[in-house]
Amino acid sequence: MSGSPPPSLRALAARVDVRLDEFLAAERRRWAEFDDELAHPIDEIRRLVLSGGKRLRPAFCHWGYVGAGGGENDQIDIDAGAAFELMHAFALFHDDVMDDATSRRGQPTTHTVASELHGRDGWAGESRRFGEGVAILVGDLAFVYADQLLEEASAEASQIWNELRIELNIGQYLDILGGVRRTRDVETAERICRYKSGKYTIERPLHLGAALAAPGRTAELLPHLSNYGLPLGDAFQMRDDVMGAFGDEAVTGKPVGGDLIEGKPTPLLARATRRATAAQLEVLQLVGDPDMDVAAVRRVQDVIVETGALDELEAHIATLTDTAVASLDAAPITEHVKTELVELAIYVSRRAT
Repeated sequence: MSGSPPPSLRALAARVDVRLDEFLAAERRRWAEFDDELAHPIDEIRRLVLSGGKRLRPAFCHWGYVGAGGGENDQIDIDAGAAFELMHAFALFHDDVMDDATSRRGQPTTHTVASELHGRDGWAGESRRFGEGVAILVGDLAFVYADQLLEEASAEASQIWNELRIELNIGQYLDILGGVRRTRDVETAERICRYKSGKYTIERPLHLGAALAAPGRTAELLPHLSNYGLPLGDAFQMRDDVMGAFGDEAVTGKPVGGDLIEGKPTPLLARATRRATAAQLEVLQLVGDPDMDVAAVRRVQDVIVETGALDELEAHIATLTDTAVASLDAAPITEHVKTELVELAIYVSRRAT
C-alpha cells in the first residue's frame, strides 16, 4: 500500500483549503450579521470540508486543466477545486442521512449533531426529523455554493459540470436501490460503483479541468482523459469498498464493516456471493442487518476472504490501474502532467484512507 499522497496533491489541497476557508468565512459573516442562528449551517459546511478529505477531485481537475494548457496557479482552477469539495460535501451530507451514519471523518454527522441539539433543548417535534432536515438543507446550501464558484465557467465546462451532477445523483439512486434489493451480481454492482463515485471523482474532474482551460479542444482531449479516468475511477471506488468492509475505524473515520452493516451492493460482495458455497451464502445473508455485531461482521469478512473474492478484487483493481496508466502514452498532454497522473493513480488505487 502507498499511504502517502503525492507532494503535489498536498500543495494543491492547501491552496484549495485557503479558498474554501475564505469563501465560507465571508458567507458566515454575511448571514450571522442578519441573524446569529444562520451561522450554524455555514459552520457545519466548514466543519466537514475543512476537517479532512483527500482533495482528489480538485487534483484531477487541476491536472486536466494544466494538461490542456492552463496555468499552475490560475484562480479559475482553484475555484473549481473548491467547487468540487463543496459538491462532495453536498453528497456526504445527504449520504449520511440516507445511511443513518453517526460519524464522518471521525466526527459526529450533521444530522446527529442537530438531532442531539433538538433533544437537549426540548424543542417541539421529532428530533430525528429535525436533524435530517437540517442536514439536507445544509447539503443543499453546499450544492448552491459549489455552483457559485463556477459562475465564470465556459459553456463547455458548465455542460460537463451539469452532467457530473446528474450522474452523481443517478449513482446514488442506484446505490440505495441496490441496497434494498440486495443486489449481488457483479455487473450491476460495478455499474453502481462507476456512477455513484468513480466518474465524478476522476473522469469528470479531468474533463472539467480540460474544458476550463481549452474549451475548443474538448473533442480531442476528453476521450483520452476518459481512457484514464474511467478505469481508475472504478479502481478508486473498489478500493473504497475494500476499506468499507475491512477498514480500521481509527484510520478511515468510519465504523468497521460499515458497508456490510448497511448492505452496500459492492463489487466485493457480489464476487463473494458468486463464489460462495451454500454454507457461506448463509453467512453473507447477514449483510444489511442493522443489528450486526462485531462478531457477525468478522464472520462475513472471513467468508469474503475464504471465497477468494478479496484476492480477485485486488487483482482487478491492479489491472484497472495498469490500464489507466498505460492509456496515458497516447494522451496529448505534457510528460510532466502524465507523471503526476501516474503518481495519483498509484495513490488512489493503493491508499488505506
